[in-house]
Amino acid sequence: MPILNAIVHRIEKAGDAPARLLPASAALPASDALEAMLEGLTRAYHAKSKAWGHFHAGGLDTPGDAEADSQGEGSVLAAEITDYLEEKREFVALTRGVAERLARLLDAHLSVSGDLMVLDTRFGDARFLTLALLHHREGFAIDDTLQPVSARQLNLTQMSLAARLDISQWQGGDSRQYLSWTRERGGKALAEGFAALLGAVEGVDAPGETRTLLKAFSDYVEQEDLAEEACREKTEALVDYASEQASRGEPITLEELSGMLDEQQPRAFFDHIRNADYGLSPEIPPDRKTLNRFRRFTGRAGGVSISFDSHLLGSSVEYDEEQDRLIIKQVPKQLREQLKRQE
Repeated sequence: MPILNAIVHRIEKAGDAPARLLPASAALPASDALEAMLEGLTRAYHAKSKAWGHFHAGGLDTPGDAEADSQGEGSVLAAEITDYLEEKREFVALTRGVAERLARLLDAHLSVSGDLMVLDTRFGDARFLTLALLHHREGFAIDDTLQPVSARQLNLTQMSLAARLDISQWQGGDSRQYLSWTRERGGKALAEGFAALLGAVEGVDAPGETRTLLKAFSDYVEQEDLAEEACREKTEALVDYASEQASRGEPITLEELSGMLDEQQPRAFFDHIRNADYGLSPEIPPDRKTLNRFRRFTGRAGGVSISFDSHLLGSSVEYDEEQDRLIIKQVPKQLREQLKRQE
């Protein structure tokens, strides 16, 4: 992944004292260490719980101050990035402005120091701008004399605030989820403050969309009345594909997923989603936590075979542990009709 520009600004924050910005005066030179660090940072970011969305309307041409972001008057950051892409603003100036606003956010919500890393990268035809507040931890190393020594290390997995802009999608103008940002630490006020700093509007509910996709899949499997083995294979194919997309930071594409689920009828699942009108977008940002909870419970004994998706446990299916019994609240249509005919 070629790095077009990279820089680090340090923000020092101790207790109740005001945050102090130690800005860099120049971008970082290219190096193998920087490339390796980018790979680690990218993997760590993809593993985070994130919000997905876009800049406030008018962000491309609405200059102003930081307060404008929270009032919905357009994203200051979007305007600054536009100037940078049009070579009207230097990369150092762009990132220093972000660091200054981030320091004020830390003053209001967090008592931590950190290094703000900003990277402008290109991968194939796509271009990304990534920013992350990184923290350190104390570790150990072995020196040249084979003696253990203390070593201060970056803790990439504990980045508290980070965001990633898909510049190519943004400039294309046909996406509402080209911007993502972390939202898992510090509570609601910090999350809202960081979104305001970015000038971001949440455009898609990744956990909700992922749950709806899994519900659509469960309905599809039931409708097709698939054999258990075929059902298990399709479930594994869906989870594997969605998890791979999550690890790469890319969305689930419904048409691509449909083709993977059934090579003989590559549009079958896609048409099922469209005909049933689940309201899903053509591309869905996968939520890893929701995917990890999706599996099938199966069992066979004494002529009884039972199989159901795990997310139904507690809603359509209940397990009574004391009496060791399952209570099925919504009997499948085909099974219900068989039972009625038997009666």
